Amino acid sequence: MRVLNKKAISRRSFLKSGTVTALGLTVMGPMVIGKNNAWSATFKTIGADDAATLIQMARDTYPHDFLADRFYAKVIEGVEAQAGKDKAFKSMVGKELKKINSAAKKKYKANYKDINRELERVDILKSNEKSPLFQKIRGDLVVGLYNNKEVWPKFGYEGESASKGGYMSRGFNDIDWL
Repeated sequence: MRVLNKKAISRRSFLKSGTVTALGLTVMGPMVIGKNNAWSATFKTIGADDAATLIQMARDTYPHDFLADRFYAKVIEGVEAQAGKDKAFKSMVGKELKKINSAAKKKYKANYKDINRELERVDILKSNEKSPLFQKIRGDLVVGLYNNKEVWPKFGYEGESASKGGYMSRGFNDIDWL
């Protein structure tokens, strides 16, 4: 038995807490756990695997290496919500993802999200850029990613300026680099 914080932890209490944790994860449903900046999201309607594929598609559509996956996942949560309300939309997402994965397997012998090279994934996206799913993801990203106030500082955008007197009196004409 190991002593932590001067309190004995028995095998029984360890197993009991592990069982409760496992049960809690089971109840939550399919989850995607991000690789960077420790985030997770639950996708019950479209499933964790399809959600991971959509997040990778989002990253490849608007690639910003300095942005964490959680910002892209937030946009995909909107797709999850719409799929939960609209069965036709859910069906379209499933069909389009099968089509994308099929093209990826045919050309690169792996599912879309499992292709390691970004250029190869982009090649698959380019061949599907007219699809309704790609257009939906692209449109949602424009609003969901770039209108997220948490992302603005990462791009150097200070936000609106009208409440601060406008840009004219706040450095609009500061061109010290010219």
